[in-house]
Amino acid sequence: MLFLNSQALINASYLVGGVLFILSLRGLSSQQTARRGNLYGVVGMAIAIAVTLASNPALGGKFHPALFAAILVGGVIGGVMAARVGMTQMPELVALLHSFVGLAAVLVGYSLDLFGNGAGGPPHLIHRVEIFVDVWIGALTTTGSVLAFAKLRGKLFGYKVSGTPLLLPGRHLLNLTLLGVSLVGAYLYAKDGNQTGLHIGTVVACILGVHLVAAIGGADMPVVVSMLNSYSGWTASAAGFMLGNDLLIITGALVGSSGAILSYIMCRAMNRSIWNVIFGGFGAAPPKADPNAPKVPQGEVQDIDAVGLAERLKEAKSVIIIPGYGMAVGRAQHAVRELTEILRARGVNVRFAIHPVAGRLPGHMNVLLAEANVPYDIVMEMDEINADFPTTDVAMVIGANDIVNPAAEDDPTSPIAGMPVLQVWKAKLVIVNKRSRAAGYAGIDNPLFYKPVTKMLFGDAKDAVEKVVAALKA
Repeated sequence: MLFLNSQALINASYLVGGVLFILSLRGLSSQQTARRGNLYGVVGMAIAIAVTLASNPALGGKFHPALFAAILVGGVIGGVMAARVGMTQMPELVALLHSFVGLAAVLVGYSLDLFGNGAGGPPHLIHRVEIFVDVWIGALTTTGSVLAFAKLRGKLFGYKVSGTPLLLPGRHLLNLTLLGVSLVGAYLYAKDGNQTGLHIGTVVACILGVHLVAAIGGADMPVVVSMLNSYSGWTASAAGFMLGNDLLIITGALVGSSGAILSYIMCRAMNRSIWNVIFGGFGAAPPKADPNAPKVPQGEVQDIDAVGLAERLKEAKSVIIIPGYGMAVGRAQHAVRELTEILRARGVNVRFAIHPVAGRLPGHMNVLLAEANVPYDIVMEMDEINADFPTTDVAMVIGANDIVNPAAEDDPTSPIAGMPVLQVWKAKLVIVNKRSRAAGYAGIDNPLFYKPVTKMLFGDAKDAVEKVVAALKA
């Protein structure tokens, strides 16, 4: 194994790796360039690992079987997990991987505390501050990510985990108290290296991570996953300061800032502040209704079968499809793509409307449609297409609920009041495909089901769309 002792060469390699990570993030911002962005990231990470190993004085350029065995085993496990995960499980996997980043930072921090900074002596003051910050953020990220994984999965170690927020009395005071105790631990550790302070900070951060995520409702989980991504980035950046690794600092800052920006964008799409999401409790209990407010129209829904829908689609000139989590659960994206091809072959203007928080993960619907080879140019964001619903013949909602709920605009007492939604009810005909009339992930009823323009196509998304395709072909 080659040992690099040229600092200029190391810095140049890290610079190349940093540029590749920037290009990776830029590539991932678009469906057309996402594959290339992933490739840039893989190459950049390979360079980072190779240069870090080759330039580490502790390794001395020697081959260490245990180290390379760990890298090989980790790579194989990661490859198998990525290959086997379904799109409905992707949010869970992302949350779980964030916990690994946090745990790695905690272990590195304790390692430096126990064995010093590599020069044979204990860590100095600045180093102790870096260690405490890294361990604290890492511990918070670890426990918060594990709980987010459990809430998305619905269980942990066989025990059911509810997506309903846990709102303890005086929870904000509890958060401030935990933060104050963490500062005391930081002072004790930074003052003279007292490990008790580091232990206090670690335990408190673990509790705070659980409490913060426990207080967040299921409807906010896409933002939570994005914020945990940001936390993991700042954790990596703090570890870079600990280890004196410039590339780790840059990479962590890129991930941390991009995750925070994405969270802010998603919060704007939900008409929520980022602080309201992080410290909130959306969906814990519905607000008290105004007795003078108009009643939500309840009643019987109108249903439609696949043959009837096929006839209406044959008469349509413009169709907008609104995908949601139900499409992911039913794995209906390929059937939807086939439906799109048939309609476009008939001269129908077919487009897709994507809400920023559709699904359980940022960009969830975009990835599903890209996987099914739906043309990128007909996949539109909410702001681009919302004004077109009044001139649309058929709006077809597949497995979505909260993002098309008119209560966001009509009912000021609704938990989602003020949230920008796709105004599908303005189309001439609205088709809602759901397995049942059950409420969406936010746990609230949807008046869209009872509107005169709405017809329900009940059933599994894939099965229902395939029946419509068969009817169109017949």
